[in-house]
Amino acid sequence: MPQLPAPDYPAEVRERLAADAAKVIARYPDSRSALLPLLHLTQSEEGYVSRTGIRFCAEVLGLTTAEVTAVATFYTMYRRKPSGDYQVGVCTNTLCAVMGGDAIFDELKEHLGVGNNETTPDGKVTLEHIECNAACDFAPVVMVNWEFFDNQTPQSAKALVDDLLADRPVEPTRGAPLCTYKETARILAGFPDEREGAVEATGGAGPASLIGLRLFRGEAPQQGGRVVAPRGEAPHDAPMPGSRHLSSHDAPQETSASDPDHPAGPAAEEGE
Repeated sequence: MPQLPAPDYPAEVRERLAADAAKVIARYPDSRSALLPLLHLTQSEEGYVSRTGIRFCAEVLGLTTAEVTAVATFYTMYRRKPSGDYQVGVCTNTLCAVMGGDAIFDELKEHLGVGNNETTPDGKVTLEHIECNAACDFAPVVMVNWEFFDNQTPQSAKALVDDLLADRPVEPTRGAPLCTYKETARILAGFPDEREGAVEATGGAGPASLIGLRLFRGEAPQQGGRVVAPRGEAPHDAPMPGSRHLSSHDAPQETSASDPDHPAGPAAEEGE
């Protein structure tokens, strides 16, 4: 059993974290709402949420350590043990898995000599499987400190971790330039990314994510797919070159009652 209570931060560290915590708490009408960003703040100090970090959050928010622990153990974005400078997450959910995510994860485990949620001996890379990176249109996807590396293969993923281990510069497919896990945690706590050019380089959604928007605007698609005819026009029966199987989502859908230009049916005010 761990010795209770948990040790406190050194005085200078606690003073610095307390000043940052006050800025975070001031954003919310209820201080308890600041718990999630404060857990990120403590993670930016040690690279994981330690017992000391849990004690700190509990004391500044007036909570019990049990209440803080319940939250810290619920979300997988909070680490409960020391981890590497680079958290490499391989999506092994259905689409990424069948597109090669399982093979990437297996190859990285062998290549790095670690298992799931384990860290290389030099403390640089922690490997884990992720249920979904929310980027299915770029499957298979690997994330490093929550930045996207799209359309990966076992070979490209191994080259990626080799660059991380060798401290060579690594550029995400999209998003901000890569930083360490502690630096990422501070950004997630709500503090600005002060690296020169980092904010301007964040970019946006990749081309595969924007196909629907381009079709809505009447722009020509950049890759194969079935185009649904606008309302009032006959549908195009012939599939576009490169198109594959169709689904019910290919048919025009009724709009919600909140769209005044294309009402789906009678709408009532709330409570009627």
